[in-house]
Formats: sequence, structure tokens, C-alpha cells
Amino acid sequence: MLQADASRQKTGQLAKILVVPRMRISGKLLALFQCALASAILALLTSAGLFFQINLLTISLLFLLVVVAAASLFGFWQASLTSVVAVLLLDFFFEPPLYSFLVESPAIFVALATFEVTALAISRFHGREMRIARVAAIHRATMEQLYELSRNTMLLDLRQPPGPQLALLIRGIFNLRAVALFDAGLGRQDKVGEWKMGEENLARECYLRDSEQDEVETQRAQRVLRTAPGREAVGALVVCGDLNPSVVDGLAALASIAIDRHRSFEKEDRAETAKQREQLRTAVMDALAHELKTPLTAVQTASSGLLELGGMTDAQTELVTLIDNETVRLNRLCSRLLVTAKLDGREVELDLSDVNLKDLIFDVLAGLPSSWESNRIEVHVEDPDLTVNVDRGLLAMILTQYIDNARKYSALQTPIEVAARRSHTEALLSVHNVGSTIRIEDRERVFDRFYRAPEVRGSVPGTGIGLSVAKKAAEAQHGHVWVISGDKEGTTFFLSLPISARRRQ
Repeated sequence: MLQADASRQKTGQLAKILVVPRMRISGKLLALFQCALASAILALLTSAGLFFQINLLTISLLFLLVVVAAASLFGFWQASLTSVVAVLLLDFFFEPPLYSFLVESPAIFVALATFEVTALAISRFHGREMRIARVAAIHRATMEQLYELSRNTMLLDLRQPPGPQLALLIRGIFNLRAVALFDAGLGRQDKVGEWKMGEENLARECYLRDSEQDEVETQRAQRVLRTAPGREAVGALVVCGDLNPSVVDGLAALASIAIDRHRSFEKEDRAETAKQREQLRTAVMDALAHELKTPLTAVQTASSGLLELGGMTDAQTELVTLIDNETVRLNRLCSRLLVTAKLDGREVELDLSDVNLKDLIFDVLAGLPSSWESNRIEVHVEDPDLTVNVDRGLLAMILTQYIDNARKYSALQTPIEVAARRSHTEALLSVHNVGSTIRIEDRERVFDRFYRAPEVRGSVPGTGIGLSVAKKAAEAQHGHVWVISGDKEGTTFFLSLPISARRRQ
């Protein structure tokens, strides 16, 4: 395999050595042919002029047209030689003395100068137009290549890293020696093509160095990839080949867009996966809650019946009471799970009514289990007539959760304060306790489902569901929940509700 590659390389080098002289020789032959063609046309015009006895001025103008055509089509040197041939023909056949190269009048030199100046001007003008045309053709071809690249980047497989795909596309479309792309988000560098010693990590180094450069001698360009000027770099691109710097800038812009699209797709994919996972978890919780409701109701009925019948020893009564209390707690947890599933699916229908906050607070306190030590709960209501238009059941559930939360995390024998007051166009409900505090970084996360602060996970029982249900129930009624906590002031959970009647859209 290696011998075959070496043989092909030697053959290619030999072909280059042989082809170049042939190209040069063919170029010289072409120039001679062009000169011969122009001279032949001058000869034909001379014959016609002699046959029709055309005067010197007319034949000079015809010769000038031939010089102009030679300058436009062939170039300056061919036009110069044509000018000399034209002047010799004019001098020999049309300028007295005829059939002699003797020059008696300076007009022949004027004609030569005119032909040469015309040849120079026309060839320069034509050369400039040709250069402009070549530049336009190169620009058009480059635009077509950039368009092809942009179109292909839209077809990239966003489930795969963009680096290998982009590197292959850029090298193939622009016929480059080598291409390397570093993706900072993935922390990987992808390379294609023929790389020299010391060029292995150029893209990564360009990103870390955060500097761009163009090396004319090595035909190597390095660009830092940014989605917009001034933004953080997303990677780096290195190309080896004959490319205009502006084209390299275009390649860098397209590569940046492709990397940004890949990142956006990954975020959307993760969000969709998380959404599906949450929907599955909600469906499982809903199913479990429904399945547990029936046996829990039976157990609670049996334990309550045993307590009503009596006739048990103290130890038996204590055990049955424990069963009854834990059954109530499990039943309440199932109810929360069912409400959570309905709120997640937006299937809950609000039963709005005018609710007096003072009456609601005392109704909730009256329904608390005896084990909750409701005797240490203090109530402060500034306006006994403060009323909100809400779903009474959901509001009672939020307040119950706040009180339960305060009971579990408060210091022993310390009071729990439940307060209600008006604040501009909102009603504020708050539950305050003194005990363990909530860190600043956890004050938003405690309302996330299943989240529990690390320092209380093993010391205080809980599921991390209650506060998330409270938040969703508040949002369903256009309310808002938050918490403040500190060593001196303690911990206070707040709920704000609009006083004016607002129905959920």
C-alpha cells in the first residue's frame, strides 16, 4: 500500500515536470499563431487595397481596426507586432516612393506611434476588464460555494457532533488541504485532510489563545468562532488552503451558526426528555394515588371503628391510634398527588367563591390532627372582613401545607404565627416559625417537586411534594408564593392572592 502511494506521488511529480514546459511551449506557439493570423489579415487588406486602389487614409484606418482587434483579443505584444507589420505594409505599398522602405514623410512614424499607443491603451483596458471579470467569476464561484455550504449545514444531523460533519463539508466544497474545528461546548477537536508536523492542535490553541491570524506563506488561516461580535467564543476554525480572508470569515460565521444550532437542539432535546419524564412520573403518581386511596380508606375506617368500639388495652389503643394517624397522613399525601397530577395536566376546575380569610384560617386549624399541637399556633388578622375570590379547597390545602411545614421545622415549644393582611390590591397570607433556616440558594428550589435541602433530608421526614403543590395551586389562582428566612427573624412562607375576582383563562 505504501509502495503504491509512493509510486503515485513520483508519477504525479514527473507529470508536473513534463506538463509545465508543454504549457509554456503551447503558450508561445499560440502567440505566434495569433501574430501570424493578424499579419495574414493585414496582407488580405493590403491586397484588397491595391486591387481597389484604396487611398492611404482609408487603408490606415482599416489597419488600425486590425491593431485594435489584436489588442482586444490577443494582448499588447501581439498587437505591437501587428502594428509593426501594418506600418511596414503601409510604407512599402501605399507611402511614396511605392515598393520601397524609404521614408520621405514623418507620417509613417506618426502612424506607428498611433498604432502602438492604441495597442497599449486597448490592451491595458482589455486586461483590466479581464481581471475584473476574473475577480467577479471567482467571487461568484465563492458565493456559490458558501451558499452550498450554508445549505448543507441546514441538513446536518444535529443528533451527532457538528465538528466532523462541518470539517468534511468545508474541505470538500472548497478543495482545501486540511480543516480543523474545535467545539468548546463538547471539548473536542475534529480534523480532516493532510496535516503537517506541529499543526495537530492548532484549532484548540486558537480558541485558548482567543486570537486570529492569516499566514500567507503556509496558506493557513485561523478564526475564533463566535455567534455574534463580542460574545463568548464557541470554538475555533483552522483551514489550510488558498482562500481569501473574507471567505474564511464567512466559513467561520457558518460554522458558528451550525455549532449554535447544535447546542439549541441539545437544549430542546433535554427539555423535551425532561418534559416526557415528568409526564411519565406524574402519570405514575396519579395511578398510584388512585390505587392507594381505596385500601387506605378501608384501613382508616377499620382503625377508626376499633377506636370507637373501645375495650382494648392501652398498648392496643396506642397501636391502633398510630395506625389511624399514619393512615390519615398517607391519605392526605395521596390527595396531594392527585391534585398535583390535575394541576400538571391543567385538568383542575376552580370552584371560585368569596372566601373570608379569617374564617378559613380557623376552619383549617379546627381540622388539624391533634398530633400537630395546634395550641401553639397564633393567628393575626388585621381586617376580619378581608375576602378573596378563590377556590376554597385549594387555598385551605396551601395553608395546611404551610402550617405542616412550619410545625416540622420549628423549634420545640416555639409559637407558629399565621397572619393575613391587605397589601394594596393583594391579600397576603403568611406562616412564620422559629427554627431551622433555609439557605438563600434553596429559597426558590424548595418549591420544586421532590427537592429537599441536603441538611434536613435525613433528620426531618418528608417527600418534597407539598410545597410544589402549594406553588401550582397558587399559580392556578393567579397567586404567588415565596419564603424569607434568617437566623434572627426565623422563617416565613408567604402567599399573595389578588383581592379582585380573576378567573383563570
